[in-house]
Amino acid sequence: MTAATLEPTTVLDPTGPCRVHLSAGGVSLLADLSGSLMPSVVHWGAALTGLDAAEATALTEAAAPHRTANDQDVPMRPDMLGSLHTGWTGRPGLVGERDGTAWTPFLRVTQAVVEPAGSGGVRTEGNLVSAGAGRLEVQAEDPGAGLAVRLELELAPSGLLRARAELTNTAEGPYRVHELGVLLPLPSHAREVLDLAGHWSKERVPQRRDLTVGAHLREGRKGRTGADAAYVLTVGEPGFGFAAGETWGLHTGFSGNHRTWAERLFNGHQVLGGSELLLPGEVSLGQGESYTTPWLYGVYGRGLDEQAGRFHDWLRARPQHPARPRPVTLNVWEAVYFDHSLAKLTALADRAAAAGVERYVLDDGWFGARRDDTAGLGDWVVSPDAWPEGLSPLVDHVRGLGMEFGLWFEPEMVNPDSDVARAHPEWIMGPGGRLPTETRRQQVLDLGIPEAYAHVRDQMVELLEEYPIAYIKWDHNRDLLEAGTHPDGRPGVHAQTLAAYRLMAELKERFPDLEIESCSSGGARVDLGVLEHTDRVWTSDCIDPLERQQMHRWTQQLIPAELMGSHIASGASHTTGRMHTLHFRAGTAVWGHLGIEWDLTQATEQETAELAEWVAFHKDHRTLLHSGRTVRLDAFDPALQIHGVVAADGSEALFAVVATALPDVEPVGRFRLRGLDPELRYRVRDVTPGADPHGFRRPPWWPGAEGTVLSGRSLQTTGVHAPGLWPESLRILHLEARSTAETSSRK
Repeated sequence: MTAATLEPTTVLDPTGPCRVHLSAGGVSLLADLSGSLMPSVVHWGAALTGLDAAEATALTEAAAPHRTANDQDVPMRPDMLGSLHTGWTGRPGLVGERDGTAWTPFLRVTQAVVEPAGSGGVRTEGNLVSAGAGRLEVQAEDPGAGLAVRLELELAPSGLLRARAELTNTAEGPYRVHELGVLLPLPSHAREVLDLAGHWSKERVPQRRDLTVGAHLREGRKGRTGADAAYVLTVGEPGFGFAAGETWGLHTGFSGNHRTWAERLFNGHQVLGGSELLLPGEVSLGQGESYTTPWLYGVYGRGLDEQAGRFHDWLRARPQHPARPRPVTLNVWEAVYFDHSLAKLTALADRAAAAGVERYVLDDGWFGARRDDTAGLGDWVVSPDAWPEGLSPLVDHVRGLGMEFGLWFEPEMVNPDSDVARAHPEWIMGPGGRLPTETRRQQVLDLGIPEAYAHVRDQMVELLEEYPIAYIKWDHNRDLLEAGTHPDGRPGVHAQTLAAYRLMAELKERFPDLEIESCSSGGARVDLGVLEHTDRVWTSDCIDPLERQQMHRWTQQLIPAELMGSHIASGASHTTGRMHTLHFRAGTAVWGHLGIEWDLTQATEQETAELAEWVAFHKDHRTLLHSGRTVRLDAFDPALQIHGVVAADGSEALFAVVATALPDVEPVGRFRLRGLDPELRYRVRDVTPGADPHGFRRPPWWPGAEGTVLSGRSLQTTGVHAPGLWPESLRILHLEARSTAETSSRK
């Protein structure tokens, strides 16, 4: 056996046997590049502890199937592009052509490099190159087809895997790219699919099905991620839940048209795949030009909570991740709509500041001819009719109360009834010669046109320079249907999506302290592409707390609580008409990035006092809420949802016990917590703010003011009895690890 060496970066020789093992956060990826072939993933899943060159060779050999009747003579070796020359008959990763040729390239690896993350090294033992967290970059080409590919794989310290590919045309004449994506293998025992669906005001609805022969293909053709997006497409052991069962998931990190799929072939091979969905003619590469896919995020976990935790850890480790405490926010939309009365808005500011609000956001209606939703979009100039003295009177009042000021924009949209549309009708996206069907009396402004981009950017910059605006609520209220670009109507969704990203990035570079929220008819643009440029997302336009219980549960499959806009609703829900107590509205909202969407001038003194109590509670606990690990208990009664957050070191936790309906049996029985340190003893206290107007039925163990001390092991193995809750009410438990001295004194 060749002695192992440790190097900072390793250039591989893929001409002979060559394998790469990346392992971090309890996850391993073993890829085979032998014979200069494109990488084939031998293993992606649980960590292969102690893997050596001999075992890596044996595993690679063991991955090859036996030959069957009527099969090709050489066993299929699927690679990460689904190359057709391997015999792959599923969805290929690369689809393109040069006047009908070069449609099945045979790419050979010309260079491969392994780079460790941070200060770790790369270990070489014979034909195996190993690293912890790190990056594998592979360059390959087919000179005959005139194509070159660069493939990047990164395994983060959290165990999150991400990959992307870049295709370059190296020959004369255009190469038309129809699709470029990346495939990741699934083991044979992963046979149940979970992804999400939904619609406006009811985003992220889970759905399950068996993975059978064929493709479970989820396409987004709306020009935005979509309220019905697959979000994270997961395939796992049948019956997997939040706590148990191996799962493999894929998220396509792109805000425009996209595809995500799971596929099982007749021969048992099965994969996850993702790509941008390119419309005809959107990417045609001249010689020397390149196209790069969005990042595809692969996540393995034992149970959905572990899977979510890898996403959260990766997001929190980014340099641009919000670091300061997330400001409690008031958005005025449901309080005033388009009625921009300075007296009413300043009164709202007074009430908000008294309740502990830290950021005040003026929503739609402040600009151009925008007195309703039929006019003014695209004219980002303060309306002299609504604001004869400009925004300064309100901005100064808000800031004088110690709050930040935020402002609503919809930069990618335009009303036909606007100054910009009348002056530049050619800036409106359409198929050529006509306009698409209107949605909300609006069309799409083509940011792929440099002059249109500059118009929007310059108007926004002027406002950001004139007023101390700390926050932009960036909305996007219609699908990009028939989104062509002037003059011939060629598809422009790809260019529009990248231009929106570029505009966000340019504004943040110019105004480094600016924060941006991604809003899109509520939660229709929630993805890791837009979150490269924004600081939170608006979960949904529906803030009915009963609906939000499910939305929050599944939104956090991808993003952590501090990125999830979560507001306390009005007593009567704007979108459902349901009535809810402040107890339930606030007890639902405090688990995200807290805000308020309610006309506080109509609140009673009692409601105002209780609201302030909930805001103070959130501030007391937001460090834990926005840094700890999400825990969601699998329901043993459909009427009871229990979720919480546990500190990384296990020293502290918050759990909500939520009744969404009447239970199937009464009492419902004992529940067992998760994520705690079994060796620690915890003081458990009921810390629910305010007063539940309905009350609840206490089991004998239920903690009083001094709390009840129980071990982490007991709470997780034996459990405690649930309280008797009325539908649409909840209790919040705080768990704090006791010191050794305190524990000894109680024995």
